[in-house]
Amino acid sequence: MITVSQVGVIHIEMSMRVKFWGVRGSIATPSADHMKYGGNTSCVEVLIGDRILILDAGTGVRMLGKCLMERGIREYLFLQSHTHWDHINGFPFFAPIYSPEAKIKIMAGHLCELGGIKKVLSSQMCQPTFPVPFAEVAAEVKFTDFRAGESFSLGDGISVRTAPLKHPDGGTGYRIEADGKSLCYVTDTEHKPGKPDQDILDLIEGADLVIYDATYTDEEYPTFVGWGHSTWQEGIRLCQEAGAKQLAIFHHDPSHDDAFMDKIAEDACRVWPNAFVAREGMTVEVAAAEAHENISMVS
Repeated sequence: MITVSQVGVIHIEMSMRVKFWGVRGSIATPSADHMKYGGNTSCVEVLIGDRILILDAGTGVRMLGKCLMERGIREYLFLQSHTHWDHINGFPFFAPIYSPEAKIKIMAGHLCELGGIKKVLSSQMCQPTFPVPFAEVAAEVKFTDFRAGESFSLGDGISVRTAPLKHPDGGTGYRIEADGKSLCYVTDTEHKPGKPDQDILDLIEGADLVIYDATYTDEEYPTFVGWGHSTWQEGIRLCQEAGAKQLAIFHHDPSHDDAFMDKIAEDACRVWPNAFVAREGMTVEVAAAEAHENISMVS
């Protein structure tokens, strides 16, 4: 969108579009009763102007890579929440890594004392667990490790704030801001009932869209204390307390089939109409907070 201010300065507004390529947690679920919401694990594409950011490299990244190559994209930036299998095991199948024309940057905030993100991603491609070693990757791949809690710029007016998450082996939440729009990606993390996580509240304050780990329901949670995940109800509580505008319920448990997810969608909307369940293939446009409708569903 192009607008002209009262003093005649032309401002070209950057769009922010989010597409969900994988919304499942823990393990992919390629079964008939998981088709509506999707069975691929965590992967979210964020398109800001002509820049592409990729949040996590779960199994959903395979089809994303194919699509991006067909679109002629050659530069890719990954922001990893953490490196459990369901968030990285699509990486060896991300087609651009085998293209000598591709330039890929991968960032993570939880591995500074554990050898770094390169060590983790390359080790999962070691024989005898994968036939193609990382040494045969043809793309130019650069790795950057930082500490969760740091902030940085990605250029082109895109800034990132981060926060540590409460998850086994660590994790990082992200707040991406550009042209007055803000998107938060907060998965995988565990809450303590009745004690909102202040790090998350600070990260998502006033955000236009929050993508949040809602693996369980409040009723299920007591069975899984210590597993590192949260609930859709806690997501709503956090968003309401932080003044966030919309919640995308994300990282669906593999045991939650389409019927179960339909019930969550109904219950969540009844509790807070600004909450919706993320589905594989769903695309949303993020608009600035002052807009009357800050999220519009594209598909």
